Amino acid sequence: MAHSQFDQFLSEATCCDRESDSALDGDSFYGLYTSWCYLSGNAPKSEHAFWAAMKQRVSPGQCLTMKGPAAADFILSSYQAVV
Repeated sequence: MAHSQFDQFLSEATCCDRESDSALDGDSFYGLYTSWCYLSGNAPKSEHAFWAAMKQRVSPGQCLTMKGPAAADFILSSYQAVV
């Protein structure tokens, strides 16, 4: 069975961490997705399509954190360097 872009994103860029105090919030979650799309060469789907897909794949209260190259790209692009 082929995995959708959203399934691949969740597998490659997120992990479930019940112990973490820093779960992804909404803006960061979509931002991580767009970073993952950029790095993987996928065109990002609309924010509406993203949230509809996540509603089907992520349980309410599930604690997801960032991982992998998309996490590094998102963090670096989100915070300007202090010079």
